[in-house]
Parts: sequence; C-alpha cells; structure tokens
Amino acid sequence: MKKSDFHYELPPELIAQAPLAERSASRLLRVPPAPAAFEDGAFADLPDLLAPGDLLVFNDTRVIPARLFGHKSSGGRVEILIERLLAGARARAQLGVSKSPKPGARIALDAGGEAEVLGREGEFYLLQFHLGGQPHGDSLESWLLHAGRLPLPPYIQREPGHDDAERYQTVFAREVGAVAAPTAGLHFDEPLLQRLRERGVEFGHVTLHVGAGTFQPVRVDSLDQHVMHSEWLNVGAGLVEQVRRTRAAGGRVIAVGTTVVRALESAWRQSGAMRDGELQPYAGETRLFILPGYKIRSVDAMITNFHLPESTLLMMVSAFAGQQRVFEAYAHAIAQRYRFFSYGDAMLLWPQA
Repeated sequence: MKKSDFHYELPPELIAQAPLAERSASRLLRVPPAPAAFEDGAFADLPDLLAPGDLLVFNDTRVIPARLFGHKSSGGRVEILIERLLAGARARAQLGVSKSPKPGARIALDAGGEAEVLGREGEFYLLQFHLGGQPHGDSLESWLLHAGRLPLPPYIQREPGHDDAERYQTVFAREVGAVAAPTAGLHFDEPLLQRLRERGVEFGHVTLHVGAGTFQPVRVDSLDQHVMHSEWLNVGAGLVEQVRRTRAAGGRVIAVGTTVVRALESAWRQSGAMRDGELQPYAGETRLFILPGYKIRSVDAMITNFHLPESTLLMMVSAFAGQQRVFEAYAHAIAQRYRFFSYGDAMLLWPQA
C-alpha cells in the first residue's frame, strides 16, 4: 500500500483558518456503512443520533504553549517546538534553525533564560532549560504558560490570537502534555454535553499526549517503510470498566477522535487483549500505525474531523470505515463545502460491514 493511495485534492479555501463563534455550530457529516446515503447535519444534532447507554470516550489531554523563539550565540534565529516535557526542566523538541547546533550549544530565549542542547535523537533535540531568575523558577511547564506560544498547525496561516488560547483546547482538557489538540473534541461545549447527559449518554476519558510528530508528513511512498512517531497514553482502569459495562448492556463505545482510537487500540494490543478479547488498562508509549487491513475492535463508531491528504490519520479512518467509503465521503464534503482540518467540521463514522 502506498502513500499516494491516500491523496486527494482540496480547494485551499476549505481549510478552516479560525473556529466558528460557537463550538457546537459545526456541521456533522454522517457516514453510515454503504450503500446507505450520506447525511448532512449539524454537530448539535449529536444527542439525537446516540442512544441511552452509549459511551462517548474523550481524550482529556491539554495543549501546552510549546513554541518558543531565540537565537544562537552566532546570532542565528531559532524556533523551538517542544515535543515532550521531561523531568528536571528538560524537553525533547524540534528546532527550526539554519545550521544544526552541536551538544553544548546554548540558545538565548526571547522570553528569558536559555536552552542548552544536550544531544540529538533523530529529528528531535534534547534540551536542558536554564530558567533561574525567571517567573515560576525552574518549573518548565509553569514557565511555558506565560512564555510559550500556542503551536497552531502549519496549515493555519496566521499567528495565534487571544481566542486560540481557549478555542484550541477542549472544554474537558486537564492532563497537560500535548502540542496539538485532539480536534474532534473541540466541537463539544457545556450545553451540548448537558444535552448528552440528559439523553443518557455516558462519558469516559483516556489521555494521549499528541506529539509534534503529528505535524510531520509521511516521507516514504511505500507505507511498510514508514516509522510511526511515538506518543504517551494512559487508558485507566475506570475507563476499562466503563467499556465493559457498556458492552455488557448492549451500548456502543464511540471514540471522539482518532487519538482515542489510537489509545484504545494500543491498550488492546499492549495489554494482551488480542489474546483474550478483553481491554485492559495500559500506560506507556505507542507507535501503533493503523491503516487499511488493520481491524479496529475497541470502538463501534468514531467522531472525527477531516484529515490531511496522505496523512496517517486519513489512513486510520480508512481502516475503520473502508478506504473507498471514506474517499466518497470526502468528495461529498468537498462538494458540499464543508470546512476541513483542526477548526473545521466533523464526521460521524460507522465501521464498514
């Protein structure tokens, strides 16, 4: 299977550059199994599409202001995109720089303090931050809250504004560590969540910290040569019990976003559930690459935004709903002028029969 199998043409004006005034005002394309017709609707219709006893699973990761700027001792400008926070005011990061710095090099940060290059792991650098005398002391996480900038995706061609600090977070974000939002969750606001509760829909949460690798394109055409980036996740015992109860009562497990699917499928595999059929708790790293031919077992439906051409996320939804079906849905969405990507509209996908 090739990367080019997942290419499609998207008019640039359909890439959403800003959120709508209200989170739940987005459109929702319903994609039932073929040959049923696609259904155009509103995201606010979601409570009417679910049943009492269904379980919505959200990713509760919280985006950190992970972009920083500075300069090398030579004067060259440096852009830092933190991929993961580590202990001891250290971080793994991508550097935008004209010439790769060597271990021991120091980057003077525009916000104050320095970042020392300790080494390199592939496309990522290991940085030690020296923040003495700065507000919040040596707590890198706390310091970033006032010093960092929100890392909007590269296809949003504007600088982040004041509203993005709120709107590029889900209303249920609580576990700090992501550098990109789990965007299917951005459509939910408190009034919609309350309507879902009144409908009898239950909520569960996993954590998957979306890393900077999510912005990286697939660089090989033969997908069996692609190495998936690593992300940290936690599927807790409470969520596992919610899934068990839901399935036992005949309810459906519905993932809010591809990150939830990746977390649950990773837990399914890493915990040995492939052998005994039971989801088990799991916390740790995942490099799981889901593409057509992989059978997704952990969820019964998926809410997801529209994804970039040739992206691993488009490959995942194709594995779930069928590649031909997904591309037909995308063609329909383009014809109907849906808004694409992070601040765009959403789909409710059902698995291929």
